[in-house]
Amino acid sequence: MDSKESCTKVLMLPWLAHGHITPFLELAKKLSTKNFHIYLCSTPIILTSIHNRITETQSLSIELVPLHLPPTSPELPPHRHTTNGLPPHLIPALKRAFDSASPRFSEVVQTLSPDLVIYDFLQPWAATIASECKIPAVLYFIAGAALVSLGLHLHSRPGVELPFPEYRHILKGFPKAQAPEEEARTNDGTDDKTRLLESLEKSCKMILFNTFREFEGKYLDYLSILTKKTGVPVGPLVQEIDEKNNDSEIMQWLGTKDELSTVFVSFGSESFPSKEERDEIAHGLEISGVNFIWIVRFPAPPGESTIEVEEALPVGFLERIGERGMIVEGWAPQAQILAHPSTGGFVSHCGWNSILESLKLGVPIVAVPVHHDQPINAKVVEAVGFGVEVKRDENKRLDRENIAQVIKKVVVDEEGVDVRSKAREFSEIIRKKGDEEINGLVKELAQLSTKGK
Repeated sequence: MDSKESCTKVLMLPWLAHGHITPFLELAKKLSTKNFHIYLCSTPIILTSIHNRITETQSLSIELVPLHLPPTSPELPPHRHTTNGLPPHLIPALKRAFDSASPRFSEVVQTLSPDLVIYDFLQPWAATIASECKIPAVLYFIAGAALVSLGLHLHSRPGVELPFPEYRHILKGFPKAQAPEEEARTNDGTDDKTRLLESLEKSCKMILFNTFREFEGKYLDYLSILTKKTGVPVGPLVQEIDEKNNDSEIMQWLGTKDELSTVFVSFGSESFPSKEERDEIAHGLEISGVNFIWIVRFPAPPGESTIEVEEALPVGFLERIGERGMIVEGWAPQAQILAHPSTGGFVSHCGWNSILESLKLGVPIVAVPVHHDQPINAKVVEAVGFGVEVKRDENKRLDRENIAQVIKKVVVDEEGVDVRSKAREFSEIIRKKGDEEINGLVKELAQLSTKGK
């Protein structure tokens, strides 16, 4: 008890998605070694899923705090209080249920009395609750600073030219990528964009980003100008590689392939290419002649049974690719696959965590964005030079020949040498930096927390 009282106590509240939980947990692990005691608050189903990722030593300074969502829908029993495996049409209902848990989060804050609250962008109400308890709260945005700076520029400086000439073309696709018509609305009718703006406004003196200065320094600086708050990089924070899977069938298969000869294909746990897109990707992989591991997920439409792999892919595809390709349904150890010597490229939806893993491990990206922030992330990846985007046609459709061409460029062709070199360069920068970003954050948070006053 005495050791806990001497630490700075931080209460964290991430959104209920795997892509949000992981960077919060990794930040908790880093801070737990710097005289911080962390309370990580989430639903029981999520806490169960991450429990084994916390070592016995880490558990002395990282406590998991359950947040029980009120029953709002028969379609959302407790085991569905996570976006992992949740049918896409139920995401809005989960957001409403999460909002409805704000009174329970208030009880958690009052019970634990932390020195600081770190919250996610979807719940500005967490900052409001902290403020009512005279506790400073800081937003931790788990995606890129470029995304927020571009969006904030459009919002606060309409008609004013972006101060980065080489990125102005990005803005053309930005509003559609960030604010789709089907944007989920929360209990009070506020959309996600407004929630983000409120979260930025309520964040105390600084905003944390899972990025690093060599990658997004100018975006962090521009954000500081727009918000009059310090943009603080804390990354790249990604899940550590689990060496226990070395003997898995996937790793054994990779071990039979030549160095840098294989692409890893994955669209994350919540991005699902359409049937037409899957067909083009499959044919593109086939045409490229490059080895591949493809992680496939096929969410069944409401009321329908699960789709079989054979039904979801082009007729005869599995027979034609033979030993050159491996199809994995569901889950695979992404970081471990990317770190394998045989992996030479990543066909990715450009979710932020995937981008950071590629940067850390030096794997160039074949960018195939699907929705949300991904189109913007893909353009940033291409702009900094460690990936190439697969361009869609005027009807937003993918083309198999184009997919094959980009894969070959990134992985094997001579014209992709600079892309591969840039990926290795970023990996080396990250290795040399170590905990530099975290050490800077520790100083900032120590001054901000109630214990530092």
